[in-house]
Amino acid sequence: MRIDLHTHSNASDGTQEPAEVVASAAAAGLDVVALTDHDTSAGWAEAIAAGERLGVRVLPGVEVSCLQRGISVHLLSYLHDPAHPALAALLEGSRTSRLTRARSMVERLGADTGLTWEDVLAQVHGDATVGRPHIADALVAKGLVPDRDEAFATLLSGRSRYFVPHSAPDPVEAVRLVREAGGVPVLAHPAASKRGSCIADTDIDEMVEAGLLGLEVDHRDHSADERAHLRDVARGLDLLVTGSSDYHGAGKKNLIGEHLTAPDVLEAVLAAARPPAEPQSRAGGRHVPGA
Repeated sequence: MRIDLHTHSNASDGTQEPAEVVASAAAAGLDVVALTDHDTSAGWAEAIAAGERLGVRVLPGVEVSCLQRGISVHLLSYLHDPAHPALAALLEGSRTSRLTRARSMVERLGADTGLTWEDVLAQVHGDATVGRPHIADALVAKGLVPDRDEAFATLLSGRSRYFVPHSAPDPVEAVRLVREAGGVPVLAHPAASKRGSCIADTDIDEMVEAGLLGLEVDHRDHSADERAHLRDVARGLDLLVTGSSDYHGAGKKNLIGEHLTAPDVLEAVLAAARPPAEPQSRAGGRHVPGA
């Protein structure tokens, strides 16, 4: 069984419709794919429907944007209840903060490059929240940089004078809320030093105390030494070990299915999902594929 537990659609910063992501998964021979857009579940219904048509099992998820002492931390949440009030409010807050940050960065860039907010909006699909990837695409469209990678390495990097920080929740609190919402929290690419500063192992310990259940180890942004270290950490803390592509369509060089998760780990993820800790009033039921 071929399983990729980290992909993005244009509901956030990928370049493909959710159904197209699932079609790409099918073309790559995947049996299971997780759609984990940043801070939104907007693509779930379309992806699940496509999976039913194409014979690909879709695991609904979200990549939660967090900050700890100024360090960016990404938390993958699988199978949580999207209607859980506290988690929904946290995700909405992250989206709002990212939008405010994007406007400020475009204003700074516009003074020197002529980039406009309209240029950026032209790169955004539907109700997706504007973020740095969309600004990068606008810069590419105007011929100011050759591709997203160059945009992030220069004009949009944390060292750039155009960069604006944003607020995001503490990852320990995010883990706690994911568990309250019945979800399975897995820390995404936690040792990707090429992206910038990384949290310490002691920070992972705190997340485990809050309910963290896994580490994404096999990822293209981890070196061999980083993967070996993360496996040791996971073994010591009795955490699940996942592997995935972090696929963004044409937005990144990552290829869907380039790193995979073992079938027994998927079964452990499914087994760990549970009803929300607090009863909610909501329309409709909770969809758990394969349950």
